[in-house]
Amino acid sequence: MHDPLIDPPRRPGILARLRSSFLTGIVVIAPIGLTIWLLWTLAGWVDGVVLPLVPNTVKPEKYIGINLRGVGIIFFLLFTILVGWVAKGLLGRSLLHFAENLVEQLPFVRSVYNGVKQIAETVFAQSDRSFEKACLIEYPRKGIWAIGFVSTEARGEVNARATTMSQLVSVFVPTTPNPTSGFLLFFPREDVIELDMSVEDAAKLVISAGLVYPNPKDPSKAPLPEAAE
Repeated sequence: MHDPLIDPPRRPGILARLRSSFLTGIVVIAPIGLTIWLLWTLAGWVDGVVLPLVPNTVKPEKYIGINLRGVGIIFFLLFTILVGWVAKGLLGRSLLHFAENLVEQLPFVRSVYNGVKQIAETVFAQSDRSFEKACLIEYPRKGIWAIGFVSTEARGEVNARATTMSQLVSVFVPTTPNPTSGFLLFFPREDVIELDMSVEDAAKLVISAGLVYPNPKDPSKAPLPEAAE
């Protein structure tokens, strides 16, 4: 009979150790391998779409004799930068306004275009339209706290008709684990507690369902020496 207080614990067998090493290797290799495969596949897809549109005189394979995967991405980036530069000018804005007015006359195309445009503006929004600060608010009732993101101060009719004596603040309260959905709420300025953590760190906290705290703000860790003084 095995007595755990007397007999030393048995070392796992060689098969168990091999199995453990194999699973650890999978955990290391899988993210790296999938990332490389996705990037390689994406580069091949972009090349297949873009390179047929590029004149043969400027294709690198004409001069080096081999087809380099990923060249299409470079051409796509250059083309996108050129389009963006033109769109910022007076002529580009006029052409874009004319094209959008034309699209508005086409029922099905209008719906598709507006939907894709909203997604693109949300994903690739400029920094001046990003959230200002991460914050704590009491939601959905007093005594329950939620992470939120301060967007802007409320303006116009929303701020004027609210029964509060102070300025309203627009706060986006995301859902977990998908922070792209959530609720737009308006709070009086004094009810919003701004946090020192960055917006990115607060987003990690929301996505991880509270498992990933930004150091050194992790309440489970001892405070830094300067914070303890």
